[in-house]
Amino acid sequence: MESPAATFTLAYVVFAVCFVFTPNEFHSAGITVQNLLSGWLGSEDVSFIHHHIRRTTATVLLHSLLPLGYYIGMCFAAPEKKLYYFYTASDGWKLYTLIAVILPTITSLLALYWSQKRWSNHPLARLLSYNALPHSGWWVVASSINTEFRRIDKFATGVTGARVIVTDTWVMKVTTYRVYVAKQEDIHLTVTESRQHELSPEANTPVQFITIRVASINPKVRPFDIRLNSTEYGELREKLHAPIRNATNVVIHQTLSDIFLETFRSVVESNRFYELPSNQELETCIGCMQTNANIKLVKYCQESNEGECQQCYCRPMWCLTCMGKWFASRQDQQHPETWLSSQVPCPTCRAKFCIVDVCIIR
Repeated sequence: MESPAATFTLAYVVFAVCFVFTPNEFHSAGITVQNLLSGWLGSEDVSFIHHHIRRTTATVLLHSLLPLGYYIGMCFAAPEKKLYYFYTASDGWKLYTLIAVILPTITSLLALYWSQKRWSNHPLARLLSYNALPHSGWWVVASSINTEFRRIDKFATGVTGARVIVTDTWVMKVTTYRVYVAKQEDIHLTVTESRQHELSPEANTPVQFITIRVASINPKVRPFDIRLNSTEYGELREKLHAPIRNATNVVIHQTLSDIFLETFRSVVESNRFYELPSNQELETCIGCMQTNANIKLVKYCQESNEGECQQCYCRPMWCLTCMGKWFASRQDQQHPETWLSSQVPCPTCRAKFCIVDVCIIR
């Protein structure tokens, strides 16, 4: 049987990780800094900048208290360690206690420094001051951002801890401990990376995430990266004034069908190959008439007499791209989570097949 100390340690580690990274379950239960301190933080819609100045400060403070909370819990979970009195604890626990006390002490002094001069020392306030006009202050920029954030036409996406917000004048990224701000007229945007996932975290559908580098011509404003779903790329471009440079020639799939085609191709490339008989020649794909046919449907998902799939006896007439488009066109557009596991009829003979039965010819 596990000891109470081990059980408490496991439970506290899980709680600490979830409290810092905040999964959806913690959001639903209201175990977040924003919810616990909502009265002091104020409304984000009313005062966006001041809300996040207080939120980032409170987040740093509360997270720094987690090691001390573990020590206090262990005093009750493991009384045999005699942690109630510092001088009776082992050397290892004495060192841990010092770290657990020094960490929130430092963050408390830091928070006190940030709050001086009406939060003018806070990193976000200093960042806004870099974007202020001469003989002006950071609070003027904050007022402008607060006003634009209240408008319903802003672009906003992402989860808590990695939100992207674009207003008429500003591009912002909100993270757990920081808020990045850049003025639209001062920035250069570059697509730096693309990642394709066969399944998204929220639904059983393929998804592509793109990373865009936001670099300001203002040397005091540090560049930062924003990450978003490729299907939101078009909406983002409409809100931006500056063009987005695709330096790495990343292919951006802005529709669900585009994303599915990429996933379809990667799955088929991992399937078994079809050996073309030596006496048979490949013809041009009858779908696009641009490339040679390179796909053959062979029932490999189950035995020949099992399941809904059927053996197709058609000669190779389709290329991989056209077959993927055909596969996607026959799906229920309201339920994309079923696409990869569904069966569709052969475009020529109507024999049912699934994605496992699509074989590349070699």
